[in-house]
Amino acid sequence: MAILPLSAHQSVAIIGAGIAGLACGQVLANSGASVTLFDKARGPGGRLSSKRRPSATLDLGAQAFSVHNAEFQRAVDTWLSIGCIASWPTATYQASPNGWQAHNDGQKRYTGAPRMSALTRHLADSLTALPQAALHTGTSITSLKRTQKGWLLVTAGGITHGPYDQVVVSAPPPQAHALLAAWDDDLATACQTRKQRACWAGWAIFDGPLPAIPGVDPDWQMARVAHPTLHIVSRNQTKPGRAAQPESLSLLAQLDWSEAHLEQPASEVARQLLAALKSLFPVSATLPDLIETGAHRWRYAQPAAACEHTYLYSGNGLALCGDNFCDGRLEDAWLSGHRLGKALIGRSV
Repeated sequence: MAILPLSAHQSVAIIGAGIAGLACGQVLANSGASVTLFDKARGPGGRLSSKRRPSATLDLGAQAFSVHNAEFQRAVDTWLSIGCIASWPTATYQASPNGWQAHNDGQKRYTGAPRMSALTRHLADSLTALPQAALHTGTSITSLKRTQKGWLLVTAGGITHGPYDQVVVSAPPPQAHALLAAWDDDLATACQTRKQRACWAGWAIFDGPLPAIPGVDPDWQMARVAHPTLHIVSRNQTKPGRAAQPESLSLLAQLDWSEAHLEQPASEVARQLLAALKSLFPVSATLPDLIETGAHRWRYAQPAAACEHTYLYSGNGLALCGDNFCDGRLEDAWLSGHRLGKALIGRSV
């Protein structure tokens, strides 16, 4: 699709304040464009969100991320120097009911410090520190309207924002399709073809440490699990800045299992994830007493397949970006938004 570079001081609305939307907004605002981000959640972050409970903080989306791209590495180096991310995990395992094995693929990984959402909080704060940028959270955009002066955004409560010269949608494809279907056939078709996988994310806080496993480092941090129900176990208290909290686990379900149980109550999902966790320990082992548990459903967790595009742009002032392009990794999301921002201001990518 043709790129029509934005001129200085034009206005851009970005729907979705996850890492893709924030990365796009940063490039645009730094170029002089007026940028306003909207997110239906109480804060920025998307799937880099964290759940804060009285006794612990748990990451319910991405647990860690790696780097393959040099441009993304430069951003990561900056975040490391600021302190909003840190290296983690360093003690990982492959686990199943049949046993545990140490696992090291040689890939360095990072997590937010002191929680995963610290990264997107930093990006949002640095963006909104600019006079030409703003962020509206708790604001669900349900439709677009086109006028001679530009695009208007309409909230669920009927409030109108705008007009804007450009609208960037970084929401998952099914949600983006609802906004774009009436205005751009190509972008709407692209949304329909980007099938998404769902994932349940459980969590559990215990009043004591997990039982020991013979041959396994008692301070293990994360395990990839071969089990029909459970995919990843992440020990949040081993993450940077959280050593004072009790045993607090994120339990990410297998995608196939998640989709088969998508409409189950969260309490039942949490129960089954805990049962899967128990199966990884010796039969004689007893899990510590629960302080609390629960589960969160990510209806659009990751793309079902890779995409040939990093972003999509239409000549009528609408664009798409997000981690639904490429392979759904955090790096993919950042690159999608960053590169779209550069394309919109006419810089090479």
